[in-house]
Amino acid sequence: MVPGTPLPVAPCASSALVADYRRLRELCPVLELRLLDAAEPAPGAADDWRSGAELATDERALAAVLAGAEARIADEHGRAPRPHVTASRLLHHYVWSACLLIAGPWHLARRVPVVDPADLWLHAPTGALALRPRGYVTLPGDDELRAELRAAVVAHLGPVLAAFAGPTRRRDRALWGMVTDDLASALWYLGRMLGEEGAIAAAGEGGAVAVAEEYAAVAAAEAVLPGGTLPLPGGADFRRLHTPDGRAHHTRTRLACCLYYAVGPAATACLTCPRTSDEERLRRL
Repeated sequence: MVPGTPLPVAPCASSALVADYRRLRELCPVLELRLLDAAEPAPGAADDWRSGAELATDERALAAVLAGAEARIADEHGRAPRPHVTASRLLHHYVWSACLLIAGPWHLARRVPVVDPADLWLHAPTGALALRPRGYVTLPGDDELRAELRAAVVAHLGPVLAAFAGPTRRRDRALWGMVTDDLASALWYLGRMLGEEGAIAAAGEGGAVAVAEEYAAVAAAEAVLPGGTLPLPGGADFRRLHTPDGRAHHTRTRLACCLYYAVGPAATACLTCPRTSDEERLRRL
């Protein structure tokens, strides 16, 4: 494609893209997503919904969603965490969700959605999401489409990261490290969910199907995140650990800690946390 040539964008509210998102909801039980059609009124602050654009530009909107996150963590873990921990956990939730919503249709159908921060809302009390699907980009070359995927993630999250820099006490490299981590994690998660669905359908050969889907998603994440694609500061960098039964398990070490271990006395570091050794990962596997 000639540099500077506008990318072809499919029409707004494409039925194909809506079908991709419905499929994502079926596959991903942690994705609490409401889909809005073109004519449906946008969720508003009166019902505690705040868009990504509002989080990036309105301090009151950011304060409202941080208060909601603090209340949820306190309810689950028995105490409110330190403010920068709450902010990091909320940012991780938003970033991971946005990465899944952008990368999911790419992995499922080679479509890269155009997701403006004004079209994605977060419900402050629950952390649920609402999305108004718009257009998407599709290109014939895999490398070009992967570059478009990275660009879409960066364009959506850049303003949001800037707003969270102060509350999370993180600088640019750590913030973009979280994006790298969550993009790799979202694709990995989707691969495992595809594997579980395929395993059920394949009956006796379910194990092989599950492994194949996970390996395909890991390979996709590594192709999207090979390293050297700034502002994303690293690569997916998956590796395999082997348990005594001979099974291989994918793992990676996060570039930026999500601070889950700090939410409460009983919380432990994540399986991909820089604090978690390979020996501990194998023990927990």
